[in-house]
Amino acid sequence: MAQFPDTPAFTGFNTPSRIEADIADLDMTGAVPRELDGAFYRVQPDPQHPPRLGDDISFNGDGMITMFRFHDGQVDFKQRWAQTDKWKLEHDAGHALFGAYRNPLTDDERVQGKIRGTANTNAFIYGGKLYALKEDSPALVMDPATLETEGYTWFNGAMTGQTFTAHPKVDPDTGDMIAFGYAAKGVLTKDMTYYVVSPDGELKQELWFELPYYAMMHDFAITPDYALFHVVPSTSNWERLEAGLPHFGFDTTLPVYLGVLPRRTDATAEDIRWFKRDNCFASHVMNAFQEGSMIHFDTPEAKNNMFPFFPDIHGAPFNGPESASFLTRWTVDMASNSDAFERTERLTNTMGEFPRIDERRTGLPYRYGWMLVIDPTKPVEMKGGSAGGLVMNTLGLIDHQTGAEQKWWCGPVSSLQEPCFIPRSADAPEGDGWIVQVCNRLEEHRSDLLLFDALEIEKGPIAEIRLPIRLRFGLHGNWATAAEIGLAA
Repeated sequence: MAQFPDTPAFTGFNTPSRIEADIADLDMTGAVPRELDGAFYRVQPDPQHPPRLGDDISFNGDGMITMFRFHDGQVDFKQRWAQTDKWKLEHDAGHALFGAYRNPLTDDERVQGKIRGTANTNAFIYGGKLYALKEDSPALVMDPATLETEGYTWFNGAMTGQTFTAHPKVDPDTGDMIAFGYAAKGVLTKDMTYYVVSPDGELKQELWFELPYYAMMHDFAITPDYALFHVVPSTSNWERLEAGLPHFGFDTTLPVYLGVLPRRTDATAEDIRWFKRDNCFASHVMNAFQEGSMIHFDTPEAKNNMFPFFPDIHGAPFNGPESASFLTRWTVDMASNSDAFERTERLTNTMGEFPRIDERRTGLPYRYGWMLVIDPTKPVEMKGGSAGGLVMNTLGLIDHQTGAEQKWWCGPVSSLQEPCFIPRSADAPEGDGWIVQVCNRLEEHRSDLLLFDALEIEKGPIAEIRLPIRLRFGLHGNWATAAEIGLAA
């Protein structure tokens, strides 16, 4: 009999959902533009079974993929498990076999050596395939129309690394998918792989190199000439795992690096330049671009660790005020003979994370960026519980050209999940389109899908698509046109 723990990670709005469903023509207020023809995919960690060790963090839940199909002015809902090797083994056993987050020492001996990935971090469409991604394992392939799981891919056997990022990028010029894997030779290793994949699934390039130290390499950036890797000291070691401590801990004594890898087919590990700066926390990347010999890298930066569930490695208490992140531009000069950053510049005083852009500007100079904003001036009523820790209660838009910002607040008893940009058409101007995102209705224990005019978010949603169920806090998601996923009429 399933008995989930009576802890914050498993109660209130965070109660496991475990719902696979199909719902046609969701109820809505407002109107969905009839020209919207495609699907928005997102993923939530959603544990299939109670945790093996009695409690767990949300990052360790099994991947549940949601598909919102837009067509003819209506929205249909489909949700399925990402059936990873872990999911299948535990489904057959009827209970959890894998233990703590990224700690194979806590697993049942029957699954030692098996792939531990949960496919719970990103739902990414590329080359007509749906990739359900978690950065500690290979990419899981699913059918984008049916959400049936096909299995892990090593790109026709060419990929030799053990891991694949949850944040690949698509080069808008070449159409290639650019990716990487960390801990690529196994748990805690400093080894990294850089990948280039074609739309037909051919692995065109795999380059191996090492990080300055083992770290959570969650996101990265590209420009036309470079791949950029920011190394931030959420780190670990075998002593932590043997002691049963959380896998990652933040080390305030280590420097932060930005690795710059030339995107040439003949590049080697020796071609990487490592720029160094003082300690800080940064995870996701809004974008990066080149300006002459200068490379600009835009990331939400905090003075200290943002993850209380990955505590300070030296035992310091979590520092809430220092966990506030602000979009910051890191600039390095490839013409410099120094390993120091040229400068860092805070781009806004708005606190936020989960940055997104019009992905057609990936790696290029860009004007618009959207974020989840934490607005401490707005009232918060925690009726129904938090959906994911920090109360991200506002959608924000920054215009990098003018400095103007827009915000939309979701109210005192709601919170928001990551926004995603939908272009009006393939050749529409930058920012011309819509923003889609899930809204957590905390007190009602259910969810809405919100649709905004992307450049007029302060006017509020043009459509609220109402779900009769609750979606747990999700991480990342993406839009694909009907043609891209084989659903065009």
